[in-house]
Amino acid sequence: MINNLKDKKSENFSSINIKSKNQKKIVVGLSGGVDSSLSAALLIEDGWEVEGLTLWLMKGEGSCCSEGLVDAAGLCEDLGINHNILDSRIIFEREVVKKTTEGYESGFTPLPCSMCNKNVKFEEMLNFVIKQKEFTYIATGHYARVQKSTYKKIKNTGNFQFKDYLLLRGADKNKDQSYFLYSLSQEVLRRLILPLGDLKKEDTRKEALRLGLRTAKKPESQDLCLVEHYGSMQKFIDNHIESKEGKIIHINGEIIGTHKGIQHFTIGQRRGLGIAWPEPLYVESLDREKNIVYVANKKDLLKKEAIIKEVNWVSIEEPKNKIEVKAQIRYRSNPVNGILVPVKSKENITKTFKLIFEENQGSVTPGQAAVFYNDEILLGGGIIT
Repeated sequence: MINNLKDKKSENFSSINIKSKNQKKIVVGLSGGVDSSLSAALLIEDGWEVEGLTLWLMKGEGSCCSEGLVDAAGLCEDLGINHNILDSRIIFEREVVKKTTEGYESGFTPLPCSMCNKNVKFEEMLNFVIKQKEFTYIATGHYARVQKSTYKKIKNTGNFQFKDYLLLRGADKNKDQSYFLYSLSQEVLRRLILPLGDLKKEDTRKEALRLGLRTAKKPESQDLCLVEHYGSMQKFIDNHIESKEGKIIHINGEIIGTHKGIQHFTIGQRRGLGIAWPEPLYVESLDREKNIVYVANKKDLLKKEAIIKEVNWVSIEEPKNKIEVKAQIRYRSNPVNGILVPVKSKENITKTFKLIFEENQGSVTPGQAAVFYNDEILLGGGIIT
């Protein structure tokens, strides 16, 4: 049981950046894991009036499902706060499960976490606080930061016109989750508090133990709840998409094997191809119409540019001319130098950009997100097509 949180405050924990001293009512998204649990506890310790909110996304195991609901409810009881549960299974099925399935069927490698953040988690939390009215702010356990824009303090701004609130990388570069938050709106950012943004992951465990949280020693969850629920992404795919045998063809035209469905492959994949060749081969492209997996040597995967669609500008206004960025094309990949060039439609609306890399890149994968940074500031991001 947790008691006297204010009396137990760590001298090493810097007070959370409060956006309004007059109104400190906040709803915290609780998954049942240590990160969201600590976020709620730290906010209480910092003087906020807190309520927990858990989204019921699907039945069965997983941090966002049955086990997570129980742990989140128990935590709220320990903390002495109300626990709200939203049945979000229908919207999750429509916006995440269905779209993930459609993506794999189309030969893309979708990013379910971004889909969920954009159309489920933050949307549901925002709607909840708007309906409740007395709660103005929302919080999650993501390792990222939100900062009120102070133009004079920002260096190397280039041609950027910054919005009111900026999304920044988390202080822990190994745990930074800003990549998955590129789709957030200013309406969300102005309400969003991220208590773990300045913490290292190892400090999260220490703080949770200090506060006696029941989740302090809970094993780290998967980044993807679909994996936790089904056991692996492969099992999710097998459960939703029928296998269909096709050919594996070298880009030189030689047929070198067969497969049981393009949904089992992703651009840049090397392992698990089930083929024999004198040198390592990688998935170069996927042909949905012909049900063909094309493979090639690593050097043949290198790309100079990519087309990015559905771009959302988080921290800046949409650029009208080309800009220099640091582009991150996978969650765990290092950002690389690039130039973004607007591609205007007939209606003169720019939702599509051409990303030109300074150096050729491998594993440029349709369906994954390309996220653009200026130093630590996340400018925006979109889907590689």
